[in-house]
Amino acid sequence: MLYGRGSSGRHELTARTIRLWLVGVFVVAIGVAVGIRLAGGSLENSEAFPQASGTALYASGMYAVVLFVAPRLRAWLAATIAIAICWAIEFAQLTSVPAALSERSLLLRLVFGHSFDWVDVAWYPVGVVPLALVDALLGRRRRRDS
Repeated sequence: MLYGRGSSGRHELTARTIRLWLVGVFVVAIGVAVGIRLAGGSLENSEAFPQASGTALYASGMYAVVLFVAPRLRAWLAATIAIAICWAIEFAQLTSVPAALSERSLLLRLVFGHSFDWVDVAWYPVGVVPLALVDALLGRRRRRDS
């Protein structure tokens, strides 16, 4: 059962079910981002559309990760945290650390990137805000653990 009656008498999703949905959101977001890049020839594809869509979808995945860790966060707070994490990783690229990590494996390169880009800074909210709006509109905040 996806949901049951909570103490308020309304149907409410459990934290476990929310987390399962969040895993799905993460897998779909990252899967679509990888698929778009591969359709362009490789994961290293840095053309405008694969780059922008990958950045926005990465941020969508980060929103799912934040809510997976703390499923009761309000949508605006989860969005703020997700965007802040994305920006922190992006601005860290102004140092040599992400580039050094990226040289070790493709997975680390996909997570940490290799060079700073102001365009990425602008695309992170594009990936987070729509999810946060849907999240807030669905009223996920009142759900309880089973």
